[in-house]
Amino acid sequence: MFGGIRKRLESMRAIRMLCRQAELHARRDAKTEPGAEHFMLAALDLPDGTARAAFAQVGANASSFGDAIAHQYDEALRHIGIEPPTVPRHGPRGDAGSAGGGLYHTSASGGQVMRALTAGRKDHVPLVGAHVVAVVADMEQGVAARALEAMGVDRGALKRAAEGAARA
Repeated sequence: MFGGIRKRLESMRAIRMLCRQAELHARRDAKTEPGAEHFMLAALDLPDGTARAAFAQVGANASSFGDAIAHQYDEALRHIGIEPPTVPRHGPRGDAGSAGGGLYHTSASGGQVMRALTAGRKDHVPLVGAHVVAVVADMEQGVAARALEAMGVDRGALKRAAEGAARA
Protein backbone atom coordinates (compact mmCIF):
# COMPACT_ATOMS: atom_id res chain seq x y z
CA MET A 1 0.00 0.00 0.00
CA PHE A 2 2.69 2.49 0.99
CA GLY A 3 4.77 1.49 -2.02
CA GLY A 4 1.93 2.52 -4.33
CA ILE A 5 1.56 5.86 -2.56
CA ARG A 6 5.31 6.47 -2.77
CA LYS A 7 5.30 5.70 -6.52
CA ARG A 8 2.41 8.10 -7.08
CA LEU A 9 4.25 10.84 -5.19
CA GLU A 10 7.37 10.21 -7.27
CA SER A 11 5.28 10.50 -10.44
CA MET A 12 3.68 13.72 -9.21
CA ARG A 13 7.11 15.23 -8.56
CA ALA A 14 8.32 14.12 -12.00
CA ILE A 15 5.23 15.59 -13.68
CA ARG A 16 5.68 18.88 -11.84
CA MET A 17 9.35 19.06 -12.89
CA LEU A 18 8.49 18.00 -16.43
CA CYS A 19 5.83 20.71 -16.78
CA ARG A 20 8.06 23.42 -15.32
CA GLN A 21 10.95 22.51 -17.58
CA ALA A 22 8.69 22.24 -20.65
CA GLU A 23 7.32 25.68 -19.89
CA LEU A 24 10.86 27.05 -19.53
CA HIS A 25 11.91 25.54 -22.86
CA ALA A 26 8.80 26.98 -24.51
CA ARG A 27 9.52 30.44 -23.16
CA ARG A 28 13.09 30.22 -24.43
CA ASP A 29 11.61 29.56 -27.86
CA ALA A 30 9.26 32.56 -27.45
CA LYS A 31 6.24 30.27 -27.18
CA THR A 32 3.46 30.84 -24.65
CA GLU A 33 2.52 27.16 -24.37
CA PRO A 34 4.81 24.13 -24.42
CA GLY A 35 4.52 21.66 -27.28
CA ALA A 36 5.65 18.06 -27.62
CA GLU A 37 9.15 19.24 -28.50
CA HIS A 38 9.39 21.15 -25.22
CA PHE A 39 8.22 18.12 -23.24
CA MET A 40 10.91 16.05 -24.98
CA LEU A 41 13.55 18.62 -23.99
CA ALA A 42 12.16 18.60 -20.45
CA ALA A 43 12.34 14.80 -20.36
CA LEU A 44 16.01 15.05 -21.33
CA ASP A 45 16.47 17.35 -18.31
CA LEU A 46 14.95 14.91 -15.80
CA PRO A 47 17.52 13.53 -13.37
CA ASP A 48 16.52 9.88 -13.93
CA GLY A 49 18.56 9.85 -17.18
CA THR A 50 16.26 7.39 -18.95
CA ALA A 51 15.39 9.79 -21.78
CA ARG A 52 19.05 10.32 -22.62
CA ALA A 53 19.66 6.57 -22.32
CA ALA A 54 16.97 5.91 -24.94
CA PHE A 55 18.60 8.37 -27.34
CA ALA A 56 22.02 6.82 -26.72
CA GLN A 57 20.67 3.32 -27.35
CA VAL A 58 19.67 4.31 -30.89
CA GLY A 59 22.95 6.13 -31.49
CA ALA A 60 21.45 9.63 -31.33
CA ASN A 61 22.93 12.61 -29.53
CA ALA A 62 20.20 13.87 -27.19
CA SER A 63 22.00 17.21 -26.88
CA SER A 64 21.37 17.85 -30.59
CA PHE A 65 17.59 17.71 -30.24
CA GLY A 66 17.31 21.41 -29.30
CA ASP A 67 19.30 22.43 -32.39
CA ALA A 68 17.11 20.20 -34.55
CA ILE A 69 14.02 21.97 -33.16
CA ALA A 70 15.51 25.39 -33.89
CA HIS A 71 16.24 24.22 -37.44
CA GLN A 72 12.58 23.19 -37.86
CA TYR A 73 11.40 26.61 -36.68
CA ASP A 74 13.82 28.30 -39.10
CA GLU A 75 12.69 26.14 -42.01
CA ALA A 76 9.04 26.90 -41.27
CA LEU A 77 9.79 30.63 -41.42
CA ARG A 78 11.74 30.28 -44.65
CA HIS A 79 8.88 28.28 -46.15
CA ILE A 80 6.59 31.29 -45.76
CA GLY A 81 9.21 33.75 -47.02
CA ILE A 82 10.54 35.07 -43.71
CA GLU A 83 14.23 34.97 -42.94
CA PRO A 84 14.79 33.62 -39.39
CA PRO A 85 16.33 35.93 -36.81
CA THR A 86 20.08 35.79 -36.42
CA VAL A 87 19.98 36.54 -32.70
CA PRO A 88 20.08 33.66 -30.23
CA ARG A 89 16.63 32.20 -29.64
CA HIS A 90 17.09 31.18 -26.07
CA GLY A 91 16.53 33.68 -23.32
CA PRO A 92 18.27 33.71 -19.97
CA ARG A 93 18.29 30.52 -17.94
CA GLY A 94 16.31 30.41 -14.75
CA ASP A 95 13.18 29.12 -13.13
CA ALA A 96 10.16 29.06 -15.41
CA GLY A 97 7.88 29.94 -12.56
CA SER A 98 4.25 29.72 -13.51
CA ALA A 99 2.45 31.19 -16.47
CA GLY A 100 -0.43 32.06 -14.20
CA GLY A 101 -2.94 30.54 -11.85
CA GLY A 102 -5.52 27.99 -12.80
CA LEU A 103 -5.20 25.18 -15.28
CA TYR A 104 -1.95 24.27 -16.96
CA HIS A 105 -2.03 25.19 -20.64
CA THR A 106 -0.14 23.49 -23.44
CA SER A 107 -0.20 23.62 -27.22
CA ALA A 108 -2.19 20.90 -28.99
CA SER A 109 0.86 18.63 -29.26
CA GLY A 110 1.78 19.26 -25.62
CA GLY A 111 -1.74 18.32 -24.57
CA GLN A 112 -1.46 15.14 -26.61
CA VAL A 113 1.71 14.24 -24.70
CA MET A 114 0.11 14.91 -21.31
CA ARG A 115 -3.03 12.90 -22.17
CA ALA A 116 -0.93 9.95 -23.29
CA LEU A 117 1.20 10.11 -20.14
CA THR A 118 -1.78 10.25 -17.79
CA ALA A 119 -3.59 7.46 -19.66
CA GLY A 120 -0.73 5.09 -18.86
CA ARG A 121 -0.37 5.97 -15.20
CA LYS A 122 -2.81 3.36 -13.89
CA ASP A 123 -0.05 0.76 -13.52
CA HIS A 124 1.60 2.64 -10.60
CA VAL A 125 4.99 2.71 -12.33
CA PRO A 126 6.76 5.98 -11.51
CA LEU A 127 6.93 8.40 -14.43
CA VAL A 128 10.42 8.75 -15.92
CA GLY A 129 11.79 10.67 -18.87
CA ALA A 130 11.73 7.62 -21.11
CA HIS A 131 7.92 7.53 -20.86
CA VAL A 132 7.84 10.99 -22.45
CA VAL A 133 10.31 9.98 -25.15
CA ALA A 134 8.15 6.96 -26.04
CA VAL A 135 5.04 9.13 -26.36
CA VAL A 136 6.73 11.85 -28.43
CA ALA A 137 8.54 9.33 -30.65
CA ASP A 138 5.15 7.81 -31.45
CA MET A 139 3.84 11.14 -32.81
CA GLU A 140 3.83 11.16 -36.60
CA GLN A 141 3.53 14.91 -37.15
CA GLY A 142 4.77 18.12 -35.62
CA VAL A 143 8.01 19.87 -34.79
CA ALA A 144 9.30 17.03 -32.60
CA ALA A 145 8.70 14.39 -35.29
CA ARG A 146 10.39 16.54 -37.95
CA ALA A 147 13.32 17.28 -35.61
CA LEU A 148 13.85 13.57 -34.96
CA GLU A 149 13.68 12.90 -38.70
CA ALA A 150 16.21 15.67 -39.37
CA MET A 151 18.52 14.03 -36.82
CA GLY A 152 18.19 10.74 -38.69
CA VAL A 153 16.49 9.06 -35.73
CA ASP A 154 14.20 6.12 -36.43
CA ARG A 155 11.17 7.05 -34.32
CA GLY A 156 10.06 3.42 -33.97
CA ALA A 157 13.48 2.36 -32.70
CA LEU A 158 13.56 5.33 -30.32
CA LYS A 159 10.12 4.42 -28.97
CA ARG A 160 11.19 0.81 -28.38
CA ALA A 161 14.42 1.97 -26.70
CA ALA A 162 12.46 4.37 -24.49
CA GLU A 163 9.97 1.67 -23.51
CA GLY A 164 12.89 -0.58 -22.55
CA ALA A 165 14.58 2.19 -20.57
CA ALA A 166 11.32 2.91 -18.73
CA ARG A 167 11.03 -0.73 -17.65
CA ALA A 168 14.67 -0.97 -16.51
